[in-house]
This record gives sequence, C-alpha cells and structure tokens, in this order.
Amino acid sequence: MRIAISGAGIGGPTLAWWLREYGHTPVLIERAPAPRRGGYIIDYWGSGYEVGDRMGLIPALESDGYVVERLRSVTASGRTLSVLDARVFAQITNGRYLSIARSDLARRINEACAGIETRYDCTIKAVSQDADAARLEFSDGTRESFDLLVGADGLHSNTRALVFGPQSAHERRLGLHVAAMILDGYRPREELAYVQLTRPNRQISRFALHEDRTLFLFVFASDLLEDEPAEEAGQKAALRSIFTGLGWEADAVLARLDEVDDLYFDRVSQIELPRWSDGRVGLIGDAAACISLLGGEGSGLAMTEAYVLAGELQRARGDHRAAFAAYERRMQPYLANKQAGARRFKGFFAPKSWTGVIAREAMTALAALPFL
Repeated sequence: MRIAISGAGIGGPTLAWWLREYGHTPVLIERAPAPRRGGYIIDYWGSGYEVGDRMGLIPALESDGYVVERLRSVTASGRTLSVLDARVFAQITNGRYLSIARSDLARRINEACAGIETRYDCTIKAVSQDADAARLEFSDGTRESFDLLVGADGLHSNTRALVFGPQSAHERRLGLHVAAMILDGYRPREELAYVQLTRPNRQISRFALHEDRTLFLFVFASDLLEDEPAEEAGQKAALRSIFTGLGWEADAVLARLDEVDDLYFDRVSQIELPRWSDGRVGLIGDAAACISLLGGEGSGLAMTEAYVLAGELQRARGDHRAAFAAYERRMQPYLANKQAGARRFKGFFAPKSWTGVIAREAMTALAALPFL
C-alpha cells in the first residue's frame, strides 16, 4: 500500500520505517521547511525504548543522550534545597533509560528512514475518501491519491482537524503553559544535573547539553497569561513578565532571551478521542492521544503506537478497517491510563500555592532516601 503520513517528527518516521519493513510505500509530509531543532529534553524508556532497540537506534541514541545523575532543587538565592539521585531510574529499568533532546531522537529516526520520500514545506489542505482511496489536496495545489492517510502531526494536528473536527472538541487543557529554549556558552554549567527553581504557579529549570549548550524549560500556570501570544515576540514578552524577579538565575536567563531564534512555546493539553480512525484515515502519537509533557513518555508512546499500527496492518494483510480496529483495542486503554497518570503529576511542575511548593520539595527530599 502507498500510505501518506502527515508529520515527520517522531511517530511519523517510526511508522514509515516499519511500513517499509513490511513492504509498503510510505510518504512523509511535513509542514516545516526543514527538520525541526530545539524542543526540550525527554525521558526515553519503556515500550518506546524497546521499539527503538528493534530499529537498531539505541547505540546512536546513547551517544546523543544523557544518563542524568541528579535532580537538584534550589531556592531563590541558589541554595540547594534537595538532591534526588536520578540514576535510580536507570537502575530500575536495567539500564534501558536515557534522557535525550527530542530533536536528537527525531533526527536519528529520520536518518534511519533514508530513502523514504519526505516532502518538507508541504501541508495537506483537504481530504476526501471513498471505497478506493484517500484523496489529498496539498498546499501547492496538487492532488494525489493514497491507500491510507495517517496523521502523526502532533497536538495541533492538521489531519485531525480536517477529518475529526476542530481541536477544541477534543482538547483537555491542563492549565499550564511551557516554553523551552537553548543558550550557547551559558554559565554556570553543571553536567548531568537537572536544576530547578519552583515557586507558586511557575518553575524554571536548566540542563547542560553537549557542545556547551544549555537547555532552559519554563512551566507556568496559564492564568498568568492575559492572552495566548501567537508570535515569538509576544511569547518572549510573556516570559519576561512572568519570570522576571523570580530569583536564582531567572533574570540572567531572560537577559539573553533575544539571542533565541527557536523558542518553543505552547499550552499543556491532552487529546481525548473516542476513536482514532475514520475510514482510510488514522491517527497516532499526540494527534491521537497526547498525554502532555507531564507524563514524560510521549515520544516513546508515539513510537509504540506507530509500531503497533504497522504490525496490525501487516497482520490484517492490508485490511485497514480490521487493522485500525485492532490498533485501537490494543492502545486506547493503555493511553487512557497514561493520560490519567500525567494529570496526577501536574502539581510537581507548578504547584498552586506555597503549601504545594513545600509539599513538593518534601516529597523530593523523601524520595532521595535510599529505602524510598
């Protein structure tokens, strides 16, 4: 089958790789003009790690990634409040755990897809389907038919909007926003340590990356925004308004905000759909069931969904209706459980009050004790 995949991030190329393994012809369609950079650090483990291992990606991911040694919480003056030995996560997963920049994971998967047709700077403008094909109209005015279309285009999925309706009908907003950026040559620098300052309704963190780069992650309550800025200038202004004077290194980081030309800024949401397919169109990853960054496993789950869908298409011998149905039976309860777990973790990132901040720090300190 010839299968169009909207989205060349993580889930889309993973699906393309497995479809090619099974003898299909995938075509990746990506609205960005080139592979995306930036983003934030993700934890890579569990079922997604297993899929990556079966694709032969782990050696390259280990060279790009990090085994974080400690999670350090600080006060506004920079004094250490608590330190959690993060190596325990690698221990309890038998070493099958690493942290990696999302863009590095995507780059390695796309490298493995060499030879698969990828169309950058391309958007699907319209979808129609019948008993024989999914018919797509592209942003350049061309039209083309495929056996299937799979949306792997993220939280703000264009495919989902075209086929399943507006995002507002399926989005559960979790009351937080997130921003991420990278600075070159930032000091101080602390290798293999995730350092963070948490205050009511906001948190700022840093992590030292390879090549003398430092990642900064901002999480804050959506209530602190008057409006959700669409342009980067407004997003930077919002970060300055919310984080100036917070303490620790916040002002020093904000002073370099204008150096950043690849700011990631978005609300924290989940997607909840009763079904992930409609005729010849299916969804995977955040397009189908975003669990949000609160779950810490979204990229790996997207890879898992891609692997399962490709396998079900193979098992069903190309019967897309049977394959989509089996894929949903396998994955929907699993993802619903992950989403529920992520919602329970919301207070860790941006507690609503000082009581919540104190409770969070106490929990982190207790977790550092060996017997816990």
